[in-house]
Amino acid sequence: MKVEAVKWGGALLLMFGLMAGSAWAAWEWQANAYGQKLASQETAHQTVLTNLANANSALILAEQDKRIALEQWLAASDQAHYRALTDEQTKQARLRDRLATADLRLSVLLDATDSVGRDGVQATTGAGGVVYGTARAQLDPAHAQRIIGITGEGDQGLIALQACQAYAKEVSGTK
Repeated sequence: MKVEAVKWGGALLLMFGLMAGSAWAAWEWQANAYGQKLASQETAHQTVLTNLANANSALILAEQDKRIALEQWLAASDQAHYRALTDEQTKQARLRDRLATADLRLSVLLDATDSVGRDGVQATTGAGGVVYGTARAQLDPAHAQRIIGITGEGDQGLIALQACQAYAKEVSGTK
């Protein structure tokens, strides 16, 4: 009986050894397969991250190019605005100088209709000629200077408005 027990004991030991070996082999095979799967997932994830980073870099470069183009346009627009403003100020200064030296006189149209009932016909001709025309009155040089100053400020405001409108059109993308 002892011999039979040793046979069964050896067989059991051999069976447990085979079971442990097959379990270990299965464990190793699964670990290897899982490791390969993780490695391929990591590679795919790294590829996705690289593609996202490249797309983000391209977007950043495109936005930087847009910003640089806008800055260049703004600089050119600012120069044009400054040149137009300076030209207008120069014209206004010349006009004021001509008014101050009496080289130029401002005049205004007078209402040709009279409430007396002359129906817009002048009763007499002007002192210097016989041509019937619209009656004009010359302005005092001081008043003319003030009027030129007011129109100059208006012109400067219009130039600034045009510059703002051009900027708004450029930024909004409408032409």
